[in-house]
Amino acid sequence: MALDVVDASEDDFFVPDVPDALDLVLEVADMMSIFAAQRFVRIDGMRCEALAEAGRYGSQLNGIAERSVRLELAAALRITEYAADELIRLAEAVVRRYPQVLDSLSRAGMTEKHASILVDGLDELEPDLLDGVLPEAVALAEAEPVGSFRRRLRKLIDTARVDTLAERHEAAVEKRRTFIEPAEDGMASWTLIGPAVEVRAGFDRVTAVAKVIGAQPEETRTLDQIRSDVMFDLLIEGNTGVHPVQARGIQAKVHVTVPVLARLEDGARAEGEPAVGEGIGPVPVEVARELCGSAPTMTRILTDPETGMVLSVSRDRYETPPWLRRIVTWRAERCMAPGCTMPASRCQIDHSIAWEHGGHTSLGNLCPLCQGHHTVKHHGGWTVTQIEGSGGALEWISPTGRRYLVQPERKVPVFTPVAVATDGRPPF
Repeated sequence: MALDVVDASEDDFFVPDVPDALDLVLEVADMMSIFAAQRFVRIDGMRCEALAEAGRYGSQLNGIAERSVRLELAAALRITEYAADELIRLAEAVVRRYPQVLDSLSRAGMTEKHASILVDGLDELEPDLLDGVLPEAVALAEAEPVGSFRRRLRKLIDTARVDTLAERHEAAVEKRRTFIEPAEDGMASWTLIGPAVEVRAGFDRVTAVAKVIGAQPEETRTLDQIRSDVMFDLLIEGNTGVHPVQARGIQAKVHVTVPVLARLEDGARAEGEPAVGEGIGPVPVEVARELCGSAPTMTRILTDPETGMVLSVSRDRYETPPWLRRIVTWRAERCMAPGCTMPASRCQIDHSIAWEHGGHTSLGNLCPLCQGHHTVKHHGGWTVTQIEGSGGALEWISPTGRRYLVQPERKVPVFTPVAVATDGRPPF
């Protein structure tokens, strides 16, 4: 979801001449971005100076010179050598390879965290794709909070690389694995790396079972604790007999948005548009095609490749919520509060204009909000308005009078009736 900070006009409310507390925080934040840019320039200068000195005695000493710089930087800043190496890597990237990022950071257009995420993403790209992605990526970094920026950058990069997604996914599947790492106090962590669709479906099923168990009157465990216990019940015992009856038989549900041409039997597909799993990201069209054809609890959302128009939202593949909730959550994908990353499928559906105040249960008055932001909206002094004709954008006005515009992830087409001719003839 896109997030814009919009200055409010003096006609709407009083704007004080003196900076308020948040203005002072923002001033320091801008200074931190500018100082981060200067630090990167100086760290890269330090590295280049060491390499130039080592080069006088042969290039074979370059590795030793870089390690020496890393050690000295870590000692001087009182950080680990790993952290120092990360600083050196970022400094080289923004100064040498991505000067647009350095320029933005130097004028506080983005934060150091944005720059770090951006460099990691750009480094994945093939060289011939970089010029087409970099300007839009910088613009996103300057407009989005960290959470939504990370998601939208991921989408931008995956879309640019869609032509090789199937091949890369096939190669990545070969590396699937699971491993255990010991932790303190008799604990351990268990990591599973596998196809995103299966991982997300399994996690969501365990979560659904855990929520049913957590709703039992006698239950005292947290959701995380129950989820962990459910996973052991399934993996060790192999059945759900120990769970309440309501928690048995729960199946995984996956939402996949597929360009309509990707479903043609002849293998045609919408150019430049990957299939997308909710909470997963792009999946190869072949995987999406298989899911749409076989998963009994699949919600299939078909979109026109030219307009993004919703052509079909299946009603017989998903028990609840009803069709209107599915469109609302599909449109937003995330909680519609500024910067929130909670998936819309786990949010509450909020009436922008409350029902008791005359609000309608309609697409133009509904949006997903997580429980925390739902509470803030009603009791935190914020004013939240769904902008008419915007396709679901929300304007949040904070208690201090600042405005934040949150755009949904996708657009639902708006149809405008055409006026009938004055002589009574239809307009066609």
